[in-house]
Amino acid sequence: MDYQIIEQSAIDNGCSKEEAIWAVENLSNEQIKGLANSLRTRTFENKISLCIIMNARCGCCPEDCTFCSQSAHNKSEVTLFGFRGNDEILTNAKKAAGYSAKNYGIVTSGITVKGKDLEHVCEGIEDIAKDSTMPLPCASFGRMSVEQLTQLRDAGLDRYHHNLETSQGFYPEVCKTHDWLERVETVKNALGVGLKVCSGGLFGLGESWEDRADLALVLRELGVDSVPLNFLHAHPGTPLANQPPLPSEEALRIIAMYRLMLPKTTVRVCGGRPTVLGDRMREMFVYGANAFMTGDYLTTSGVTPESDKKMVEDEGLIIEY
Repeated sequence: MDYQIIEQSAIDNGCSKEEAIWAVENLSNEQIKGLANSLRTRTFENKISLCIIMNARCGCCPEDCTFCSQSAHNKSEVTLFGFRGNDEILTNAKKAAGYSAKNYGIVTSGITVKGKDLEHVCEGIEDIAKDSTMPLPCASFGRMSVEQLTQLRDAGLDRYHHNLETSQGFYPEVCKTHDWLERVETVKNALGVGLKVCSGGLFGLGESWEDRADLALVLRELGVDSVPLNFLHAHPGTPLANQPPLPSEEALRIIAMYRLMLPKTTVRVCGGRPTVLGDRMREMFVYGANAFMTGDYLTTSGVTPESDKKMVEDEGLIIEY
């Protein structure tokens, strides 16, 4: 196997699992950056899109995800609160618009959102969707049925977010209260009702390069158009509290792997970016990312939108919104 084989395969339909693993383990920094950056600009030119999220319901989740500070099984100290009011959801959407965010995600803890809570948030989504100056409304509400997702779509939701987190084989190491295939089912349900889907994973859990490639293959098979890449920020009080952070070079090569396997898909860098990439954050673009999350995360601080916008401009790129 050599660079030319990897390059042609990536351009054609995306690298195979074996090719992608060989590339991240054998190509030099200059080779992998050059290829990943070329693939990014081939589809997305010099445009970068931003997204911002709002934590709309925090804590008390009955799932036992080993990484999560909001799990009731873990002992992280987080501020618990129920559903935010629609006025607050709308106010934050306006702030996101001011920061040139293309997408605005409403995120809740817990297994799902249904009944009166779903009706409540649908009203907020309607307010955002009918205003053309607002970012596109997105939601991350856990496992959802076709009926629930249809209700969200009809309210004006643009995109549903539901991470698969890792490969099917590694998932039992991450969560035991539900099966990985249930996560896949929600993604299929969202695609089936005509919603765009943002689905990706969390890296640094102890997974292998094979697990990372397997996840990329499933996401390609499903046909999601946005893949968020998150890097573990180890929370005190969780089983992974002492897990060391990924080295920045490894995290950047994960970004490159996903660009090589998903050449025409939005590769979006999200959680853990400041912790793992540090002063190498601006390199995420040449390693293939064409989108990223700005502002704070669910229970941790992020990078200010002002700083992120300056970073994009300093790299000679354009924010698309």
